[in-house]
Amino acid sequence: MVQDPTWVNLVVEEALEPGLAICDPHHHLWIYRESDHLRDHQYLLNDLLNDLSGGHNIKSTVAVECRAEFLKDGPPEMRPIGETRFVAELTEECQSGDGIRVAAGIVGSADLDLGDAIRPVLEAQIEAGRGRFRGIRHTASWDASDAVRNGFTNPPPGLYLDRVFREGFAHLEQLGLTFEAWCYHPQLLDVASLARSFPNTTIIMNHLGGPLGIGPYSKRRAEVFTQWQNGLTELAACPNVHIKLGGIQMDVNGFGWEDRVLPPTSEELVKITTPYHLHAIEKFGVDRAMFQGNYPVDKLSCGYTVLWNSFKRIVSDASPEEKAKLFHDNATCLYNLEDQGSG
Repeated sequence: MVQDPTWVNLVVEEALEPGLAICDPHHHLWIYRESDHLRDHQYLLNDLLNDLSGGHNIKSTVAVECRAEFLKDGPPEMRPIGETRFVAELTEECQSGDGIRVAAGIVGSADLDLGDAIRPVLEAQIEAGRGRFRGIRHTASWDASDAVRNGFTNPPPGLYLDRVFREGFAHLEQLGLTFEAWCYHPQLLDVASLARSFPNTTIIMNHLGGPLGIGPYSKRRAEVFTQWQNGLTELAACPNVHIKLGGIQMDVNGFGWEDRVLPPTSEELVKITTPYHLHAIEKFGVDRAMFQGNYPVDKLSCGYTVLWNSFKRIVSDASPEEKAKLFHDNATCLYNLEDQGSG
């Protein structure tokens, strides 16, 4: 499905708590990518800034890989360097002044299943990031059902348990890099195993651990929620794991926002997503959780200002200190960013 880009503008809200500082630790940038239903819809700096201009106090962002703008030639393992270089160059102008520091941190990709041969790739990624490279994302989202779209790297089942993958993973700690895990809820225990095996490597779980809601999971919402709860609880017991709150507006989550005549309001999002967010915050605590935007992927389901309003509604009873952590401080600390702070 390719959504009409004007569809999200059919529901407009004023930003709640406009003074609350935000670091959005998860968005993408690309000219063109062939990997999924977002093909042909380029998303560049001006597109992002336009979405961020709805009234929320966005201080900085982290750009996350999406397998776009790879180098066209050279050794295949080195081609992901092109994406990091593209993001770093595109957002260089945002790194000074009083505006939003877009891509203050950059998370790239690398095929960790190269094992020990991954070292020069990681070193090249760090150099390409111009001082802003923070870590690697290597997706493991896989399901046996043909009705569930697997990750755009087409990962095998059990990737995070693979011996050679873990050989490559071991180099992240040595280089001071973080790891972004992206999988579906049946694989959460694989992430926990990885975290226990590498307790000194910081792992950031993307998209609330990927609760599925399509294909064979579409009629089993309560069962999936229980499985997801159990998996997330196990994962939260690993102190080196942090979690990104949000990212469950995608079609694989099965809520069907993208099929509606009108996009959801923030209150409608709250009714559906609150149990997921509150369980994650309860288990990880306010020190290891952070809200994320996941744009433009979530733009297929809801507006950016509406999305962050829903987050603010979900934790409306939190203290100012807790809100500062969830919306800004945890992300800037975790990614070692320098911005103007949460005050």
